[in-house]
Amino acid sequence: MELKRVVVTGVGALTPLGNNAKEFWDGLLQGKSGAAPITRFDASLFKTQFACEVKNLNVEDHLDRKELRRMDRCTHLGLIAADEAILDSGIESSKTSKDRIGVIWGSGIGGIDTFFEEAKNFVEGGGSPRFSPFFIPKMIADICGGYVSMKYGYRGPNYTTVSACASSTNAIIDALMLLRLGKADVIVCGGSEAAIGPGGIGGFNAMHALSTRNDDPTSASRPFDKDRDGFVMGEGSACMVLESYDHAIARGARIYAELAGGGLSADAHHLTAPHPDGLGALNVMRNCLEDAGMMPEDVDYVNVHGTSTPLGDIAETKAIQGVFGDHAYNLNISSTKSMTGHLLGAAGAAEALVACLSVVHDIIPPTINHFTDDPELDNKLNFTFNVPQKRIVRAALSNTFGFGGHNASVVFKKVD
Repeated sequence: MELKRVVVTGVGALTPLGNNAKEFWDGLLQGKSGAAPITRFDASLFKTQFACEVKNLNVEDHLDRKELRRMDRCTHLGLIAADEAILDSGIESSKTSKDRIGVIWGSGIGGIDTFFEEAKNFVEGGGSPRFSPFFIPKMIADICGGYVSMKYGYRGPNYTTVSACASSTNAIIDALMLLRLGKADVIVCGGSEAAIGPGGIGGFNAMHALSTRNDDPTSASRPFDKDRDGFVMGEGSACMVLESYDHAIARGARIYAELAGGGLSADAHHLTAPHPDGLGALNVMRNCLEDAGMMPEDVDYVNVHGTSTPLGDIAETKAIQGVFGDHAYNLNISSTKSMTGHLLGAAGAAEALVACLSVVHDIIPPTINHFTDDPELDNKLNFTFNVPQKRIVRAALSNTFGFGGHNASVVFKKVD
């Protein structure tokens, strides 16, 4: 059978740089840092006392107060971004059957704050089993996609992918596959995460994964810099509406870009560390390009996983050179985690959106906070340090890698 083409027709975002997709994109091009001292809880006893929080958000402006009590913050953030993307797509004013619209979401952890608070209340209550009746539906990672479907009546495929930091990229790839096969006409997909709390910060501190640059949070996320010391925790959500090209054209939808392909692989190496030679990262990018029917020379920009960890940045750079060869020196490479922090399960959706918008606007967001070259990296590569760069972006690839060795990549291109 002939596979259908898939395009992006709606976008939404709620990130540490802005509370909608436009604010997010503008913040990236301005080179803003979303990092600041933590306000969501007292972090004074923690090794890391800062993070990239969503700011100036009154959730009651977006969601019913009664419903808010039944949701974890992870779901709050996801629903707001999904609402924006659905409105942007215009799908609600079309005649598309609700049976042909699906929702596929991604979250690495889900309601970790809800779990922490319920456990805390249990212990402080002397072991009395008085749990909230909403404990389980608030906590489970799949619930945001369920809420989206219930709000809009979408009865197509509906589930959540969980693969740590690759979760929402997996959601996008699953949506791509189902749309190609004609299993749906439209799929709302994205990811959300809200892990800035004692459990999230304490857990990642225990792993020595987070930067501890408490004296200067805004410069703490330093991908590819010699003095990087770990990632900065972020929170947020991003969403895109994907649909078959034929369906989008038939209803006169605005098309941002084409989702040309997706790739998956596993490191099969270590619980948290990347393969030292970037083998899994190399394989996933090759798989992605093969799935898209593209050559390495067709790509102009790679939005890297680029978490600002000592090992990860080196391994991913090796993989890019292995995949792209001499063309690697013609690429723009950037890590927008230098500005947003690491959105964990939502990172894939947010960074896929960055890749998509770079194709739309022909500009590359920067990697900020570069101060000192790392001699272990090939500094002839263009990491787009500190300032955005304008160029024609025919195609942009986005990488996400998760604990457990889960790798996922997607590539967007201009629509013919």
